[in-house]
Amino acid sequence: MPTRRPQARAHHQEPNPEVRPRNELRARLPERKLFVAMAGNIGAGKTTAAKMISQALGFELFDEPVIDNRFLRDYYADMRRWSFTLQLEFLIRRVEHHELIHTVKKNCVQDRTLYEDPEIFAKYLHGLGHMSDPELDLYFEYFQRLASRIARPDKVIYFNVPDLEVLLGRIRLRGREEEKGIDDGFLRGLNGYYASFPQVLQSKYGIDCLTVDVSTVDIRRGRRQEEFLDTVTTFLAS
Repeated sequence: MPTRRPQARAHHQEPNPEVRPRNELRARLPERKLFVAMAGNIGAGKTTAAKMISQALGFELFDEPVIDNRFLRDYYADMRRWSFTLQLEFLIRRVEHHELIHTVKKNCVQDRTLYEDPEIFAKYLHGLGHMSDPELDLYFEYFQRLASRIARPDKVIYFNVPDLEVLLGRIRLRGREEEKGIDDGFLRGLNGYYASFPQVLQSKYGIDCLTVDVSTVDIRRGRRQEEFLDTVTTFLAS
């Protein structure tokens, strides 16, 4: 299978205003390199937040490898056939991100963590019957071999959105064709796994996690944006 190196680039699908650099916030960050990753359900707002952190705090942005994914459309059309294939594809691309992040000298922000795939998506798809027992076992074998050789994020920011209508509204707003079939039942199941994800990150992987409820908050503008960026800076500096 040919290897495709991921590109660090800004994502422009969501209506997200430009964010000015915040030198006063950058001055509060530690001098060592930071690697922070976003986490959250589909439509939670991870891409928007990752772009804001990149622009305001000067982090290199690593997008979630969705747009160029060759299996995503087939996956949403037939999850039972394509779940295992898609999970392997995402695993390879996210590991490539980690390898590339290791070579970048500046601070980096990743749009979705590597750990959501094994701890949430793979387990959930297996529970739905879309991945067989042998497929799940093989997936975890690949994950353990690949993930053991890469650096973990220093911090994770988890967007909690318990309101399914908010998630569905944001998914419709960004208008990705392959996501049109996502329903509230699928998102509800994912939210069930996400409920314990911060604890899993801390206890299993030793990664600090900041939980932010963005159900009713628009962090893209004004005072809410300033509060969000200040909270993130304080978390990253701790």
